[in-house]
Amino acid sequence: MGEYSVKDIDLARNGQNKIEWAESHMPVLMTIRDRFTKEKPLAGKKLSACLHVTKETAVLVRTLRAGGAKIALCASNPLSTQDDVAATLANEGINIYAWRGQTTEDYYDCVNKVLNYVPNITLDDGADLITAIHTKRTELLKGVIGGCEETTTGVIRLRAMAKQKVLKYPVIAVNDAQTKWFFDNRYGTGQSTVDGILRATSVLLAGTRTVVAGYGWCGRGIATRLKGMGCRVIISEVNPLRALEAVMDGFDVMPMTEAAKQAKIFITSTGDKKVITKEHIQLMQDGAVLANSGHFNVEIWIPDLEELATSKKEIRTNVEEYTLRDGRRIYLLAEGRLVNLAAAEGHPSVCLSNN
Repeated sequence: MGEYSVKDIDLARNGQNKIEWAESHMPVLMTIRDRFTKEKPLAGKKLSACLHVTKETAVLVRTLRAGGAKIALCASNPLSTQDDVAATLANEGINIYAWRGQTTEDYYDCVNKVLNYVPNITLDDGADLITAIHTKRTELLKGVIGGCEETTTGVIRLRAMAKQKVLKYPVIAVNDAQTKWFFDNRYGTGQSTVDGILRATSVLLAGTRTVVAGYGWCGRGIATRLKGMGCRVIISEVNPLRALEAVMDGFDVMPMTEAAKQAKIFITSTGDKKVITKEHIQLMQDGAVLANSGHFNVEIWIPDLEELATSKKEIRTNVEEYTLRDGRRIYLLAEGRLVNLAAAEGHPSVCLSNN
């Protein structure tokens, strides 16, 4: 056994079944594993990974280990860990520090623990490992030969570092791969976001006015899936070219200040912060549902929601009801964290295999 901190090691059997299911739907990664088993391209390399601990990530971890790597893994979001999968990886000897429901302190403690393994390569989903190495763990820089970053938000952070000439080692922007846009972002995020909203709320989508903030690859994937289920979809997009594309794709396009008055469901997917704020919440109808599919819980600005509310309570799993001063109720899903992983299981396995 490696070192680990997981919710319950006895969940390993359930996790094993989930991972086997994912392996049967990830033929590309399984082909790579066969090659890695023979060639051992990562022999002698230490990998620190900060990723969503899902069944698909487990398939990746097994593949990297088959290639000879020594791996330490933590979660890249406090609510995205599948506890049974984490238990299985711990049972298999992976050094893992991940459980669903981490506090902010827990989260960064786990990030620090995987960096204690002194990595040669970093695998990030949100750039937290890279950021920590460049700020608090600079003694590790000399041993790192490179890394990779999976998501739009993380790539934005790293491009800012590169522009300021403070990024000290090369990082592959996985999010720039065309297969990432086409399969993972468009089809994976599109389907899994709708899945998360339905699991959390069980609302009827047909005929419902729904706002998607952002018309990048994730946003257009979400919008397309919603349209296919009968939603009347509004796009809110600040990039004029993307906004025009949304119009040409048949969607209504308007500023969030206008959309807030009309819709019942709001989904952010921009990679930015303060996309939905007090200004917009004050315009929403009673019963509005707020969901985020971006990496960090900053797109729906929760401090504003807290300020406007007189009370809040968990009314369903992954659903918090905020009652405003005038009696209107606003429902926040998954604490404003990425709803497709916090309230569902993330992307279909084949989407991640195709990356």
